[in-house]
Amino acid sequence: MSEDYGDAYPVEVQWERPRRMTASDRRPRIVVLPGDGIGPEIAAAARELLARVGEFELEERLVGGASIDAHGTALTDEVLADCRSADAVLLGAVGGPKWDTTDPQAPRPEQGLLGLRKGLGLFANLRPVRPSAALLDASPLRRERIEGTDLLVVRELTGGIYFGESGRSDGSAFDTCTYSTAEIERIAAVAFRLARRKVTSVDKANVLETSRLWRETVTRVAAQHDALELEHVLVDNAAMQLVSRPADFDVILTENLFGDILSDEAAMLTGSIGMLPSASVGDGGPGLFEPVHGSAPDIAGTGSANPLAMFGSVAMMLRYGLGLEGEAAGIESAVDRALEDGLRTADLGGDATTEDATRAVLANL
Repeated sequence: MSEDYGDAYPVEVQWERPRRMTASDRRPRIVVLPGDGIGPEIAAAARELLARVGEFELEERLVGGASIDAHGTALTDEVLADCRSADAVLLGAVGGPKWDTTDPQAPRPEQGLLGLRKGLGLFANLRPVRPSAALLDASPLRRERIEGTDLLVVRELTGGIYFGESGRSDGSAFDTCTYSTAEIERIAAVAFRLARRKVTSVDKANVLETSRLWRETVTRVAAQHDALELEHVLVDNAAMQLVSRPADFDVILTENLFGDILSDEAAMLTGSIGMLPSASVGDGGPGLFEPVHGSAPDIAGTGSANPLAMFGSVAMMLRYGLGLEGEAAGIESAVDRALEDGLRTADLGGDATTEDATRAVLANL
């Protein structure tokens, strides 16, 4: 991408949980980036939820395709500066066929997301997977296989093959995967800080040199957390174990490419990718919180988008971004109760609209 968003934050800095905000604090300032497709619809639902939960200062800005249409770039310097000065950033979704192109010089919506990750120094992506009891039968796996699943994927977000040197020459192509010890140390520290009993570190150490460095470094970090178990699992085995014994996992720690693939696989344990929230955090600055699903342009404007992943992302923002644990747990409980009462959007086999789902959650808050 052509934009220059500056250097990422120093690799030696490690993310810490935020302190809890109190009534005497100023109202938290949240930049809302609705984005494209169904993004504006679920962002509007999130604003309703936040209005019920507490007092927040919300500022809406453009990103992705909407920003390309208005400004010719997926992320302007002004919007990035607004995000940097906020307490948290809430994103809907970016992308759509309108902006698809094979021209390497043309702006693409995804550049907005990558620019935010780099510009905010967000090196850790957190994806919780906890199937709601009411949706156990919606999963493609048998109920008894997924019952009790409550895991967290901690994915390194700013290194690896996605950010290495790449190119084409004389009919061949290459993508370079590079990791430093410091990059591995800081993401491992996040995983051990969030684990309750065990960290499963996923790599391909039987083949890749970067994975061997990953395994050595994670083992060294684990020595500082001797109350927690560490297991090393090869990525192909991890993919099988996720569908055969998902309830045995606590925290899954892995590099960028593997984490991208495994977190989407884990998402299907819940029955729909429309249920999965995520958080991207860095060195203490504002985090970025967004649902895992994409912009779903095929249903944009129909009022049928599932807002529950966005509500889960709001809960993660309150917990990991603002230190408001009680409010976060309240939202998650309200979503569970709404599902227990029969709420089902189209992706869950029902006919509830975005508005129906929003009302059902607010009624249980």
